[in-house]
Amino acid sequence: MRVDVVTLFPELFDTFLKTSFVGRAMTGGQLEVRLRSPRDFGLGKHKSVDDTPYGGGSGMVMRVDVMVACMESLDADAEAEGKPRARRVLLTPQGQPFAQPIAARFSVEPALMLVCGRYEGFDERIRGFVDEEISLGDFVMTGGEIAAMAVIEAAVRLIPGVLGNAASTHEESHAEGGMLEYPQYTRPAEFRGQTVPEVLTGGNHAHIEAWRKAQSEERTRARRPDLLVDKERG
Repeated sequence: MRVDVVTLFPELFDTFLKTSFVGRAMTGGQLEVRLRSPRDFGLGKHKSVDDTPYGGGSGMVMRVDVMVACMESLDADAEAEGKPRARRVLLTPQGQPFAQPIAARFSVEPALMLVCGRYEGFDERIRGFVDEEISLGDFVMTGGEIAAMAVIEAAVRLIPGVLGNAASTHEESHAEGGMLEYPQYTRPAEFRGQTVPEVLTGGNHAHIEAWRKAQSEERTRARRPDLLVDKERG
């Protein structure tokens, strides 16, 4: 899988791409990441990438010409190397909420391009040069870099062979069943008066499976009833 990242701050990814399973995926060949700054295509002596908004208003807006030039340069390099064009994803609070099914879809894409914004946002015309828009949630950050890291981590961990135990991705929260994960316990069996549920130590796997299913449903109903509504509608 290749991920192209359009960002004004490529250095923010240095440690992230060397750490944990993302780092292992990089060294193992399951993941390739190319970072490119719109500043390389900036205008004038100061390599400007933004400008004041038409109609007035506070802050600065990312220029469409600079951003598109950066995106197209990544595609041109890929084409020259015989690699597929990336699916372009704009990271914006106005996008579709990022969720596990989207992470699963991204994990089978041969190439993604994650476009990170800064300042007051993008020139609206940039939206016409991307394939979809994704948001981490109903809040605003200064830039899209943290969102890009979240998307990379969520998608890459689903690539076969990246995680040591592939089964773990099927039982965790928001996986195939769409519900929250059941409670997990490990040693010690007792800590400050709190004990591990007896069913988990009894060795009866059918009872354990039934308990986990019931706990998953109960936890989802209590904490995220919207997930159950979505499941029933689906």
